[in-house]
Amino acid sequence: MVPEGGAHALAHDSGRLGRRALLAGSAALAAGCGRRTRDERGRVKLRFWYTLGGRNREVLLEIVRRFHETQDEVRVEAVYQGDYFESLAKLRTAIAAKAAPALSHVVAEVVPYLARAGTLEPLDAYPGMKAIPFVRALSQEGAFRGGAGAPLYGVPLNRSTPLMYCNGELFAKEGLRPPGTWDDMKRLARMLTRPGERWGHEVPISWWFWVALVGQAGGAVFDEAGRPTLGGEAGVRALRLWQDMIHREHVMRPPPGRDYDAWNVTNQDFLGGRAAFIWTSTAYIRYLEDNAKFPVVAAPLPRDVRASVPTGGTFFVVVKDAPDEEKAAAARFLRFFCETEQAAYVSTRTGYLPITVPAVEKMRADGFFVKHPNDDVAQRQLASVDPWPWEPMLFRIERDVVDPRLEEAVLLDRDAARVLEQARVLASRPG
Repeated sequence: MVPEGGAHALAHDSGRLGRRALLAGSAALAAGCGRRTRDERGRVKLRFWYTLGGRNREVLLEIVRRFHETQDEVRVEAVYQGDYFESLAKLRTAIAAKAAPALSHVVAEVVPYLARAGTLEPLDAYPGMKAIPFVRALSQEGAFRGGAGAPLYGVPLNRSTPLMYCNGELFAKEGLRPPGTWDDMKRLARMLTRPGERWGHEVPISWWFWVALVGQAGGAVFDEAGRPTLGGEAGVRALRLWQDMIHREHVMRPPPGRDYDAWNVTNQDFLGGRAAFIWTSTAYIRYLEDNAKFPVVAAPLPRDVRASVPTGGTFFVVVKDAPDEEKAAAARFLRFFCETEQAAYVSTRTGYLPITVPAVEKMRADGFFVKHPNDDVAQRQLASVDPWPWEPMLFRIERDVVDPRLEEAVLLDRDAARVLEQARVLASRPG
């Protein structure tokens, strides 16, 4: 998952709302009180809160404009709500006050929590919703272990996976291919590091990338029964890999501090030639290609005992307590968003993965993947997706338990086994 507003920064609220988010939430509540569901022309007003910024916002608003062109019964009132953190805080506050918009989007890991809390509208019964041919790995059914057994609560919006990006000019000069294994990654990082000038490798110290490493080491952060194991020995090996590359081999950039904008720092170091290869989101494909002064070469994440990547990004959700005609309008807009033309448009303009099978087929038939091989790499890597558990506590464990401890363990070179055992104990407590 990546930060929007920062781009695709994993947007999660930890339950501790900051003053700015609380004030903004109060303002949103005031705006929602006593709302009218129709405008002066009798059209249903569909309130939609979103977080996308920059080009991604332009693309989303273009879809809204197209929707308005096709019909005159529903008007989408799209309102920007800040980054993922701010938007989720506002949404939770608005839901509690029964003043939430009918339509919003949230990071994938929070969907099971909101569903279990009874705040989301099941979409199965709305016309056409169950028939949408989603790309399985990016849908609720495939992105979550157990997601297929739940009602349809989430519709993919901007979906992604981690991806490796290499400085093509540098790799060509050295006669190198992108690393395919952890051993290759460490070897190439040593070869390409120039002290004081360039790091071999760089990656945001984040739960998302650590989960990828855990899977590659043969582990899983939850067992089949839904209990948080944090990967066991595989989780420890994943954390130690970062610690070794930073503190002992000095081939990977250390975090410059706590709570820094790791995603932006990583991207800028790569574009500035200060990192030879990085891990970041597929969401940045277009941004990196457009801004690099060298060929950007994408590659699948390297494997250890196997290939593995998690999914990221957000799902559209419909709030259960919204007026019925707004919920029906939301379902109508979502069906339009998932039509082949719209789904392909979003992906070709942003770098997010196409969410429906017909969109993938259209892009392939149009030669898009031949002209954009980095997108093809991202598409093929979906075969290595490991699903999240359909667990309400997933979101809390990520934000409150694991993420802060990963950063501290890497920054201060803490004992990896001890850090993760302490985190596992906390994760196992009822939240």
